[in-house]
Amino acid sequence: MEPKTTFWQRIGLQDLFLPGEKSKGGKVLTPDSIYKYILEKFKESVRELSFAERIVFYHEYMICFNAEDYKQFLTQKQGLFGIIVDESVKQFYQVLNNYEKEGKKVQPSSSKWVFRLVSHPDYERGDIGFIGKLLPGSSIKEDNLRVTFIPRQTGVVQTFDVNEDILKGFTYYSEGYYELPYQREGEAEQQETVKKPKKVYARLDTIMPDQKYSGKKFEYLMKDEDIIVSGAEETREEPHVFKIPSDWVDAPHLRIRFNAADGKLYLASFGEKTIINENEVMRSNINAPVWMELPINSKIMLNGIIGINIFKG
Repeated sequence: MEPKTTFWQRIGLQDLFLPGEKSKGGKVLTPDSIYKYILEKFKESVRELSFAERIVFYHEYMICFNAEDYKQFLTQKQGLFGIIVDESVKQFYQVLNNYEKEGKKVQPSSSKWVFRLVSHPDYERGDIGFIGKLLPGSSIKEDNLRVTFIPRQTGVVQTFDVNEDILKGFTYYSEGYYELPYQREGEAEQQETVKKPKKVYARLDTIMPDQKYSGKKFEYLMKDEDIIVSGAEETREEPHVFKIPSDWVDAPHLRIRFNAADGKLYLASFGEKTIINENEVMRSNINAPVWMELPINSKIMLNGIIGINIFKG
């Protein structure tokens, strides 16, 4: 049997990103070290992307951890990632205000900040990495992504431009997704009122089998307590409607709601056929929904064709 290759070996960066020899007693990641790391990556993006008198910076930050380090933060330091993100953005505004006082032009390339805290199986304990993006709709297009990585063994920063396809190797966690509006006042002291991310009750994703979408993945964040999952014939564009552009999905097909009393999700099906975790769901009338509990990490099949995965928000 051939030895299993790591993700970094497959993209040719094993020796620089993840040295083969392991050292004992890797660096312990703390909330303060993660906060300082994110702030430094923001300042670094300003230095690398800005030109003339225009200040340019990343709006999406993907911070990469070892799986065990990530799990430890979720179980022992629950809620800290959100606080770290909030404090980081406040400092971003402080830096931008200082540039504006110098007469520089501070104009965002996006209307929001996005933070994705992720893990990867090839990261060792203490490793931390970073990928920055300008976000879709930016005025500046990047063919590649710039990856900055600090190996646990050396502590020396390594930076490379790599193709976006490498992102397929990472595991995303709904607990590590944060989205904040870009909302900055003229003075730094006014930034105390920056809005916190809106609560996400669940994350739904589906990969389209339709040929015209070539297996494109559609993701939906459930930010309302009551949502509709509908198909190609759906005409509504409201935020609480998750439209899947496929004729295999009825319009509407599902209604999903969050019950604050017990903290659980419930589902009612109006489509021709719905299966949850291999169990068929009773079809009900849209005016008289029949509810059943929808466990997190479930697999929903619509009419035997469209699969939806549902994760914790």
